[in-house]
Amino acid sequence: MMKRLLNPTRLRLDWLRRSSIEVKTAPHVPVLCDTAIEYLQPVPGGTYIDMTFGAGGHTRRLLEKCPEAKVYALDRDPLAHQLALDMSESEEFKGRLIPLLGKFSDLPRLFNDHGLAKNSVDGMLFDFGCSSMQFDEAVRGFSISKDGPLDMRMDGGHSGGVTAADVLANVEESDLVKILRIYGEEKAAKKIARGLIDARNGLFKIETTKQLADIIENIMDGGTRKDKLRRPAHSATKTFQAIRIFVNNELNEINYGMVLANEILRVDGRLVTITFHSLEDTIVKRHINGNVLAGAANALPLKYSSHYAIDEPDMLESLTKKSWKQLHRHVIVPDADEVARNTRSRSAKLRAAVKTN
Repeated sequence: MMKRLLNPTRLRLDWLRRSSIEVKTAPHVPVLCDTAIEYLQPVPGGTYIDMTFGAGGHTRRLLEKCPEAKVYALDRDPLAHQLALDMSESEEFKGRLIPLLGKFSDLPRLFNDHGLAKNSVDGMLFDFGCSSMQFDEAVRGFSISKDGPLDMRMDGGHSGGVTAADVLANVEESDLVKILRIYGEEKAAKKIARGLIDARNGLFKIETTKQLADIIENIMDGGTRKDKLRRPAHSATKTFQAIRIFVNNELNEINYGMVLANEILRVDGRLVTITFHSLEDTIVKRHINGNVLAGAANALPLKYSSHYAIDEPDMLESLTKKSWKQLHRHVIVPDADEVARNTRSRSAKLRAAVKTN
């Protein structure tokens, strides 16, 4: 029964139909969209990669601004890929949008499949983290406020992998502490890990988002918390973030994606990244500043998740060289008007750089 319920493509397409949402008006507002496209500076005949297509807002704006450009649209989420396929078949974008299904670490294979060469792309855009579509669907298991199966896989199980429920059912307490502390920056990591293991030892299966949120709320005695921006936050917010990052191998994928950007972009090619928390932004900053150690993206071995090692000698060597020039002095954040229109944007940070060698 659970397998049938978690079929990602069927469930998510049904969700779109029930909501009467067309591809053109998909339920996701692109963050810092105009700013991102301005820094990309698309040129006629240029080739671009949207590494996180989502609902296609950034890609749409890029293609509208530069009708002669071509965009390869990558996303690991099967529904986002379907949205890209539908968009690519429209008269407006036919022949200019090429959808790709996969993670950042799948890009070298996909690149070869499409006959693309290294140092040939004019611009790359990353919009890291989950999309609004993923948070809004209870069945995906990302949301604290919506009860659903404790899954959290960004690809909905398309490529297998463990669920958040699998992690909590098997993880050792010491590893869980590290996961919460490193990926969630959770100060109460030991207390929460101890409580979750106690629940498991009491033969309580944590299989839904509500169960996990309620247990953590009890562990923390229902106390109110605030995030870094001093906003009220659920006591389970950092735990959800930590487990999600772990399940999806997000930091290693971001690290690998930044290495690929250096390999794929031509000299003077442009890189634009949008991050939503410090762990993502730190990896981006280190790459742009040439301050990266090979294999250092994740401080914790991914014992319960797939791990993509960077072992190509030329890529390892590129990590130690400064290959980027940042195009602005200070990190770019949304203005008050955008935050008022789209609360998701309030923690966003945009960085733009040009490849120098």
